[in-house]
Amino acid sequence: MDTSSNLPPQKTRRKKGRKILSTIVFIFLAVLVGFIFWKYYFTYSDGERFGLLQKFSRKGNIFKTYEGEMILSSVRGNTNVTIASEKFYFSVGDKIIADQLMRLQGRNVTVHYKQKNGTLPWRGESEYIVDSVRVEQ
Repeated sequence: MDTSSNLPPQKTRRKKGRKILSTIVFIFLAVLVGFIFWKYYFTYSDGERFGLLQKFSRKGNIFKTYEGEMILSSVRGNTNVTIASEKFYFSVGDKIIADQLMRLQGRNVTVHYKQKNGTLPWRGESEYIVDSVRVEQ
């Protein structure tokens, strides 16, 4: 039995309006949660980079994060001197990895990273988050 036919027309309209509004709010929240996940937690790419670990530090005003800089050598000259290079900036979230990198400054290393679509203040300044490191000879 349909109970909505027993209600006055104003209450029926109000009930339908609330249902439509709650559906719109639900869809908006679902899209917002999906966007936040995609922007800050979805791994866009991952891989490895090899280079000279030039700088590694812990910095930040409110959130202290570990930030690093590597020189990626692309072309070497006859005397094994890097001619063309590019810098790779990255963040580290794991203290154990950060301690390893602190000790490896000035050495050639390979790092494994995950690239996110955006940065969060407590995760670091870079979209590239390093999760492992190994020393190269």
